[in-house]
Amino acid sequence: MIDFRYHLVSIVAIFLALALGIVLGSTTLSNSVGDTLRKQASSAAKSAQEARVQQRQLQHQVNGEEQFSKVLSPQLVADRLKGQSVVMIETPGAGSDSIDQVSELAKDAGAAVTGRVTIQKKLLDDGQQATLDELSTQLKSDGVQFPSGAGSYDKAGAVLANALLTRDPAKTGREDAAGGAVLSGFKQAGYITTSGKPGQHATLAVMVAPANPYTYEGGDQANKALISLATALDGAGRGTVVGGPVTSAQEGGLIAALRDSDAGDSVSAVDMVDTSSGQVVTILALQNELNGKSGQYGTGAGASGYLPSPAPTAGKSG
Repeated sequence: MIDFRYHLVSIVAIFLALALGIVLGSTTLSNSVGDTLRKQASSAAKSAQEARVQQRQLQHQVNGEEQFSKVLSPQLVADRLKGQSVVMIETPGAGSDSIDQVSELAKDAGAAVTGRVTIQKKLLDDGQQATLDELSTQLKSDGVQFPSGAGSYDKAGAVLANALLTRDPAKTGREDAAGGAVLSGFKQAGYITTSGKPGQHATLAVMVAPANPYTYEGGDQANKALISLATALDGAGRGTVVGGPVTSAQEGGLIAALRDSDAGDSVSAVDMVDTSSGQVVTILALQNELNGKSGQYGTGAGASGYLPSPAPTAGKSG
């Protein structure tokens, strides 16, 4: 006869069997999962090591190419800007190393460097537009024409460009009273600083873009202000090139904004000016500007190629 004790023992036995099965099953599953995870970890470690080796190889290659370009740069640009002069424009956040290196390479290309104009953040302050407009109108000389519907940045660009650049060879290498008054007025207002003699009227301009994109609120307006200046410089002289690192071709960057604007059709840009090869391309772009050709060069978005193609012939600038 089956009594209650029998049922109780049977139920306990069933639960013990279930518990044992769970323990055995989980142990087996745990071992299986552990083996899988160990294999995945080993594979990931191997991939990471291979990536590190590949990165070192690529870095060695880049370093070698950079050294090669740096050594040959003076020969590559020799006489390409002979008889010309260049003014350097430094924007807020631009790398000074790139400016110094492009300046030296321009000299190797046969050009004189008149000086440097450093744009201060105050000029890009939206709250300064009324004051900037008034100052630009006050300092405007007879030779300056404001574009139809010009805003404060267009006016400031036109006035500054006329003080810094010329297309007339007879005006290069000397300062005039009107240009000196413009630079003095903008300096006293805290909008620019200068070094060298940028008022000696260069024929070409290089604007070096900020290393980091203007992603803050109002950054778009700051880019538009600098594009207005670049456009004015291009019109006042024989050509302007905006150079920057590849980050300047990213969203919020000056070169990205330039390439998205109408100014990209007339103002050249090089998005690798922080490299030796990019500095050579900047000189080639200036030479092309002398010949009436503009282009977008580099590796970033909107670039038409790494360098002008076909590259201009040495000593054949217009």
